[in-house]
Amino acid sequence: MQQTHTLLQTGAYRFIDQSSLGPNFNALQSFATDDALAISVGEGSSPTAARLWVHHDTIVLGIPDARLPYIEEGVEYLESEGYKVIVRNSGGLAVVLDEGVLNLSLIFPNQEGVNIHEGYDAMVSFIHLLFEDLTTDIEAYEITRSYCPGTYDLSIDGKKFAGISQRRVKNGSAVQIYLDVTGSGAERAQLLKSFYEVSKKGEETRFTYPDIDPGVMASMNELLGTSMTVADVRDRVLRKLYDLSGHIVTDPLEGKEMENFEKRFEQMIKRNAKALENLK
Repeated sequence: MQQTHTLLQTGAYRFIDQSSLGPNFNALQSFATDDALAISVGEGSSPTAARLWVHHDTIVLGIPDARLPYIEEGVEYLESEGYKVIVRNSGGLAVVLDEGVLNLSLIFPNQEGVNIHEGYDAMVSFIHLLFEDLTTDIEAYEITRSYCPGTYDLSIDGKKFAGISQRRVKNGSAVQIYLDVTGSGAERAQLLKSFYEVSKKGEETRFTYPDIDPGVMASMNELLGTSMTVADVRDRVLRKLYDLSGHIVTDPLEGKEMENFEKRFEQMIKRNAKALENLK
């Protein structure tokens, strides 16, 4: 039995499922939604929230990626492969999102004495609980030759299937994880390997970009020999949230939250335009 992190032990969860909104659901809207929820959770007007989201054929770049020496050619390459490109407002580097990748945000209040690592640890704990009937082999450590490598990469037998980032807004924290559920982890990694080759062309750079080995990445189905769908994992998340709290609310964004969303969405659009302004 996996241990449950204290941040997960709450009297209610607010569950927002945006995993089936389709290809027109823009990733910028996702990050603005998490910002709005973090504000509400942080001020106590919303319980701890969990949001599920899927974006079709989207590459989410980190801010350092936008500074690659030949980023214009890199973005053109990704677009030629059929991907939309945005720059996110949380930490990290480029990741691949498609219909086989389920994203989960857990939005916690920033409690006194709780540091940034607690949010990451809580997400790791949740994923352990989520799949405890399938495996006890999920480990959290940096897979250095993956894309967007970080201390809280999740892997099985050295192959990464998930990465975690965190964004703090006012008194709330949005901890975001992507889960490669279906498809080929190596093919996603090869796409970004090619992107970095095109965008860097072997030049020396101040920032150290990953030297990606597609062989160190895989989907959960590949690793576990399962045939789970994104919808299956969505159902698991909902059941686990109920197990942890005993109470689920599904209130959509409204009132002041929608105002905060609109404001954050506009900021995201402007920030992306600035980050990518030299690419056209």
